[in-house]
Amino acid sequence: MKPHPDLPSDVVAWLERWTLSPDGELRTTRSSWVLPVWRKDSAAMLKVARIPDEAAGFRLLSWWNGEGAARIFESAEGVLLMERASGSGDLAQMAWSGQDDEACRILCDTAARLHAPRQGPMPELHPLEDWFLPLFQLAPAHAALAPAAAIARQLLAAPREIVALHGDLHHENVLDFGARGWLAIDPHGLRGERGFDYANLFTNPDLSDPDRPLATLPGRLERRLEIVTASTGIAAERLLRWIVAWTGLSAAWFIGDDDDRGAAIDLAINSSACRLLDLGSDVLERQNGGDASQARNGPASR
Repeated sequence: MKPHPDLPSDVVAWLERWTLSPDGELRTTRSSWVLPVWRKDSAAMLKVARIPDEAAGFRLLSWWNGEGAARIFESAEGVLLMERASGSGDLAQMAWSGQDDEACRILCDTAARLHAPRQGPMPELHPLEDWFLPLFQLAPAHAALAPAAAIARQLLAAPREIVALHGDLHHENVLDFGARGWLAIDPHGLRGERGFDYANLFTNPDLSDPDRPLATLPGRLERRLEIVTASTGIAAERLLRWIVAWTGLSAAWFIGDDDDRGAAIDLAINSSACRLLDLGSDVLERQNGGDASQARNGPASR
């Protein structure tokens, strides 16, 4: 095999071990090195972890076994060789070009495939409670995060429909694999209520490109809510609560990274979801002649 002086030694070691040929530029993220390669006559992607946190996502991708997610050709501790997306479709471009409804439905369909029951025990994954620690730690110092922290605690205390969660399901992590359809890549590997996995699509693709706002446009949250509730059967109020919780967590990460633009997008969606929750409560009160408010708050003091 030819030497590859520009590649990290860990990547070169796996190229040699699995007899792979580079087929493009190396992409370096905070968590991984990702390199397009050829494996005999098959186009593939080599992903080598740079941090231990990637392990749960690697285990989950292997457990999904190509159902709703990219197929794994080879795997070892901290490294995956998986199939490469071959189609020309792009969910972000679809959303920006006026097909946001269809992009949302594709994301919902993909999530449903990932959440479907599977044989064999679930792999070791990050508990969703642990994933929310940054929000709980930062909320006392940031008033805008307080509602999200409170709602997240309520949701986590009484979870429903526990599944293996992708944890980062959005427009850039569901790709067109040609004849194999739309498939997920790059899961975080979480375990918790399935509603969590749908919340992320409400903030994207804006977080990938803040200069092309879509998710934050007037009426878009409401329209996406209609589509996701119809596709999933999750109650609108429950989904809105997960949106509030998720956008608070995501904003906490951005605040920790001093990324004001990312935090602003999350907090805008958070505010809209909180407003819809309040409106929903008002409607519920009118439908029940005020009984709903009393049931929530107890007998009024006199």
